[in-house]
Amino acid sequence: MKFHPTALRGAFVIEPERREDPRGYFARTFCRDELTKVSLFGEIAQCSVSYNERRGTLRGLHFQSDPHAEEKMVACSQGAVFDVMVDLRRGSETFMQYVGQELTPDNGLALYIPKGFAHGFVTLEDRSIVTYSISVPYVPSASAGVRWNDPAIGVRWPIDASVISDRDRALPSVAEWLRELPPGRR
Repeated sequence: MKFHPTALRGAFVIEPERREDPRGYFARTFCRDELTKVSLFGEIAQCSVSYNERRGTLRGLHFQSDPHAEEKMVACSQGAVFDVMVDLRRGSETFMQYVGQELTPDNGLALYIPKGFAHGFVTLEDRSIVTYSISVPYVPSASAGVRWNDPAIGVRWPIDASVISDRDRALPSVAEWLRELPPGRR
């Protein structure tokens, strides 16, 4: 596995090292030892999959609040997505900055998303599937998010979203989210 640092400290694009032969290829998509060597999570508490029927489906920007903050590795096993991670670590030099990456089965890339980041994507093709490896179990009461189109973040989505859940439409801006935090956590 090759780990390519992004402009956001602690966040990586992960490139599997493919071993090719006439049958196709074989590549490792998770290796606890390799992840641990570069100080990324080495344990998975949960794996999830997101199937998206239509091009233009937008999910995000989601995260789990402390003390249930999660690390994620995400990849696209079918179709294509533009995947985004946003640094929401207050005090970080890249607070509210984002990195976006096209993920496809052909490029085989994955994103490592650290704790304190929001995550989302828009599908670029019908019937796109995103796989998740997550460091902690899902805790419904810790589920949170910020608006995908918050101008303070300024994500440049490559296509307009046409399918968005009511929940995602109702997410707060980053400024609203910060105001809602308890005084000791702002």
